[in-house]
Amino acid sequence: MSGDGSGADGANGEENDGQRFDRLPETADERVVAGRPTREEVVDWWEERYGLAPETWDGHTFWEKGKGKIWAFAGDLVSPTPVEAVGMRVIRARQEHWKPSTDAVQRFCEEATKNVVVLEPAEAERFVRGEDQELDRWEGDWGYLVAAHEFEGRVEPIGVGLYLHGELRSTVPKGRQEDLS
Repeated sequence: MSGDGSGADGANGEENDGQRFDRLPETADERVVAGRPTREEVVDWWEERYGLAPETWDGHTFWEKGKGKIWAFAGDLVSPTPVEAVGMRVIRARQEHWKPSTDAVQRFCEEATKNVVVLEPAEAERFVRGEDQELDRWEGDWGYLVAAHEFEGRVEPIGVGLYLHGELRSTVPKGRQEDLS
């Protein structure tokens, strides 16, 4: 899957209203807003990119607010819903490469089996400070990775990194960067 969320345009030509939350349609056949991702596409993307089991999302509904900001909510609401926030932002879609949010990676990617780079302690410290670093040992896909480190015998996700040309770029939001030294 390309992760672009494009597909068949809706028959009724509805447009995205960036000021409200609209529930994602289950499948492309149910899409009424052109370019809006479907639940099926979102679940498939997490499985294909990070190896997350589709069951990870059982009990969650997906919502779009803005253009491509996808939120997961452990429950259900009437759609559309005029609230400021619902659940957790999990993906920025409607762009060439979908980007998972830091919160989603920390919350859901403990069970990720693909595109997870486990950082050594010094690398993890640099990452959470927001520093980019050379990382020539990574032999997996380029693009957005789950950056993780081993903590008390378990691999724990710490954030989203962008891996390009031998460099791991930290995307830890400025307000969440930490100096652990």
